[in-house]
Amino acid sequence: MAEIIKHINDTNASYRSLTAGDAKNTDLFFDQGHYSFFGGVNRTIKVRLHKTNLSQSILFIASILPRKYDLGAKHYKVEYSSKFVEENLAILDSFFIVDGIKVETRIVEWNVRKDILQKNGKIDDRLYLNGLQFDLPYAYNGNELVNKFSIRNYLAGGYSNVKMVSNEDDIYDLYISNTIEAYIEDDGIVDEIENTIPVKDCSLQQIYYGAPGTGKSHEINRLTKGKEVVRTTFHPDSDYSTFVGAYKPTSIEIPVRDVTGKVIVEGDKQVTENRIVYEFVEQAFLQAYIKAWNAYIDASEGEKSKDIYLVIEEINRGNCAQIFGDLFQLLDRNGAGFSDYPIQADKDMKKQLAKAFSGKNIADAERINNIYEEDIVAQVLSGEKLLLPDNLYIWATMNTSDQSLFPIDSAFKRRWDWQYTPICEGKSNDGQPLGWKIKANGNEYDWWTFIQKINAEIEELTKSEDKKLGYFFCKPINGIIPAETFVGKVIFYLWNDVFKDQDLGNIFHDNEDKELTFNSFYGVDNYGKAVVKEEVVEMFLNNLDLKPIGGETIDETK
Repeated sequence: MAEIIKHINDTNASYRSLTAGDAKNTDLFFDQGHYSFFGGVNRTIKVRLHKTNLSQSILFIASILPRKYDLGAKHYKVEYSSKFVEENLAILDSFFIVDGIKVETRIVEWNVRKDILQKNGKIDDRLYLNGLQFDLPYAYNGNELVNKFSIRNYLAGGYSNVKMVSNEDDIYDLYISNTIEAYIEDDGIVDEIENTIPVKDCSLQQIYYGAPGTGKSHEINRLTKGKEVVRTTFHPDSDYSTFVGAYKPTSIEIPVRDVTGKVIVEGDKQVTENRIVYEFVEQAFLQAYIKAWNAYIDASEGEKSKDIYLVIEEINRGNCAQIFGDLFQLLDRNGAGFSDYPIQADKDMKKQLAKAFSGKNIADAERINNIYEEDIVAQVLSGEKLLLPDNLYIWATMNTSDQSLFPIDSAFKRRWDWQYTPICEGKSNDGQPLGWKIKANGNEYDWWTFIQKINAEIEELTKSEDKKLGYFFCKPINGIIPAETFVGKVIFYLWNDVFKDQDLGNIFHDNEDKELTFNSFYGVDNYGKAVVKEEVVEMFLNNLDLKPIGGETIDETK
């Protein structure tokens, strides 16, 4: 497989609402040196686009808004808004539906052009791709719309790199990666050079966000299966020391000595006692950091080092500025995946790192040193400097509906790719629907149908996407969500977090049109223990117009 990397300047990028007949500024210009890569010119090529990659790209563009974009001969300013994100993700969802089936990749046909005879008789010898746009119907906010799809809408001039990989099946894979700061050259163009450092196809730092129960942690577990993972969870008491490491008291066993200093022995056995000492204890960040560099140390020259994943659950439940501290600087990654700006380690950390890397060397040191034009590897192994390597992935989850959370500032947000996890039906590993059911009062109800209907109510009454329920909000037992679990998880969440300050509409009313309180779902048995009233659960489901599966009552005696 061969590949090229092209840095994108403003000539190649323009976020726009394309209209019918709009063909201006829709070509993608490449460099003369890329001529041979496409195997000749004036022909059609097949290009494979990746949904996850384009989703990350549009979210990156959202993170750097507002900014100006080309609109033909004019310029206009695109402001950040939730509508911008939601509508563009809706467009992507539509683009990656082929023959009614959702797909993760899609192949399009583009034209490669060079040495084109212009109307004025001159030859345009630039290399460019065209045929990049086509009409795309999509649904947004309850409306059926049509727009033009163009890859240029996913490129940010000065920030984006495009990597194209040729495959044996004559299909070119396209990947977009983005830098935090705009790359500026005198001529505004960065040409490909030999030995270009490869761009990472998978995001090194990304946050999976969405409504509760959408499977954010599940998706990370799926992607990191078989990988080495260090996992931690942020909470309001998390701080730098609990994330990185600190000196902590610990006990060690030492021999007891008499007044002369001689070890006391009783029955041929030394007498010992426990003594409290302070030792540096590595926490999740340092554990992952040391594992990542040790993977480089263990790799032979030219061999790919093992990937290490630091997974942070519930990243917005902690104060990120306090927890990351000066590590924030390390989150700026260059095209090679290493930290752009190494930082000095404090004395305690330097001592711990020097101990961890003592006597070790990295076979690939020259390549890494060339990125920084200094012997940065020696400084890393001595513990003097901290530098995130390209095999250390930091992935996190964020539940957007949680209450009383720490805000994440825009500077911190910009250093992450954001992966939206939509609400969709749960599928097994072979792609089949899980088919979970709610069981109440002898009947079974389809869980996915309930999710769709209750989310429609949440949308209507709260106008909030974040409050909706995902498919994995509850954990079933053998595919069944019993009434007790349904009330304790779902009804409790709806009553206390979703509809707390809202008009409850018709769903929280009984057959006599009296309001159902949370207490209405419980009764008391002979021992004073609370028990769920399954007939009330059934009434609630009927208020949502849910019908029992099969329409018949289940015989509990079978």
